[in-house]
Amino acid sequence: MIQVWLRNFLFFRKTFLVTLFWTTLEPLMYLAAIGFGLGRFVEQIEGLSFIEFYYPGLLASTAMMVSYFESTYPSYTKLTYQKTYLTMLLTPLNPNQILFGEILWAATKGFIGICGVILISLFFGLFKVQVYLVLPILFLLCLVFAAFGMIVTSLAKNYDSFIFSTSGLIIPMSLIGGTYFSINDMPLFMRSLAQIFPLTHAVSLTRTILYRQLSMSSLIDLGVLIIYLAVFVLIAQKLFSKKLIK
Repeated sequence: MIQVWLRNFLFFRKTFLVTLFWTTLEPLMYLAAIGFGLGRFVEQIEGLSFIEFYYPGLLASTAMMVSYFESTYPSYTKLTYQKTYLTMLLTPLNPNQILFGEILWAATKGFIGICGVILISLFFGLFKVQVYLVLPILFLLCLVFAAFGMIVTSLAKNYDSFIFSTSGLIIPMSLIGGTYFSINDMPLFMRSLAQIFPLTHAVSLTRTILYRQLSMSSLIDLGVLIIYLAVFVLIAQKLFSKKLIK
């Protein structure tokens, strides 16, 4: 597993500056356009200013997006066109070690994206000491969507296949997961749907740690994320091994 992670890291070093630029420029635009631009016209949400409400959602959605995309398109390329995984099977590595290494790396890439957002937040006065307590939660979220991405990769027939999961799940999650507005203001059906998504629980837990006090609902949010990770990893194991055999 570590060997797979290290292989990706060594390749990543060549594109580090590009990645760092991307992970800091994008949150800068979101914070400026949505957090402070749109936020000027929005009153408090759940007792927080709009920028305070939006910041935890931006952290969580960044973790989701970066981890998911890192474990889909690049992994599919290594699986089908570059035949990287087949080459790895010629070594003592087994399919599970390859899978876990890819999940860990995609989560690491997502964590780097989170650090980029936190770096930008320093210039907007959003940094709080509690963010250090949030980092393990966000890394857990990165693992969840890295595992989910490997499931999608194992099922994909071509690059266009990722449109279904991206447009059908990832984008809707970012919109109704409590990132931009309170889910309490949504219709009952939408609130119930939002509670199914792991991003909703990550956003809620991140927001609670940063600006509120922990409660029983926080433990539920954490439990949901752990369950999602366990389920996604088990499914990914079966599908990825089957894909490699084919």
